[in-house]
Amino acid sequence: MLDRGLVVILLGPPGVGKGTQGLRLAAVFGWERLVTGDLLRAARQEGTEVGRRAGRYMDEGELVPDDVMVALFEERMAGLPDGPGILLDGFPRTVAQAEALACAFSRPVDAVVLLKASEDVLVRRISGRRSCATCGCIYNIYFDPPGSEGVCDGCGEVLTHREDDTAETVRRRLRVYVEQTEPLIDYYGARGEVLRVDGEGSPDEVQAGLEASLASHFGASA
Repeated sequence: MLDRGLVVILLGPPGVGKGTQGLRLAAVFGWERLVTGDLLRAARQEGTEVGRRAGRYMDEGELVPDDVMVALFEERMAGLPDGPGILLDGFPRTVAQAEALACAFSRPVDAVVLLKASEDVLVRRISGRRSCATCGCIYNIYFDPPGSEGVCDGCGEVLTHREDDTAETVRRRLRVYVEQTEPLIDYYGARGEVLRVDGEGSPDEVQAGLEASLASHFGASA
């Protein structure tokens, strides 16, 4: 079994399944999962200084700057006990954030897990999403379509498609990822910390690949 005290970063482009797999890994290994969006919303709701600073950018629809993001994670990580492991999901996003994290946090990063998938698969995963506003069911017209086109199997309501889930918007988000986040692969790869895992399978298949890769890297049984 893996050491519970590890610090692991989960990397990957939009649509690759970081949210799903992050939840699973945290549950399996008893890790504390820190997610960018969750921390931003919590800090803002609590009215902390960092939350107020982040909120000003969020209200304007702008990206939260590196220094604010680092302060947000530093604040949260400082309050964690030393024992449990930490899974960072969505942070760092840039090399500057990674460098600041290394300086601000006393525990080193033990591994970086990179989930990979082709651009075509990612575009279809995101642009194909359809959801039911009534019961919350989510479908994908390419991979998991409803029984009747455009209608929820659970409650019969008409499914909706988010305006920002178009193929064009997804490809634009992927370009931002390539420009801002992919350099992290070289940054951590130079330290031998990057584990590459195929993210194109089913959730169960991807989880099995993640656990096997981590177990092999740390010489443990998953």
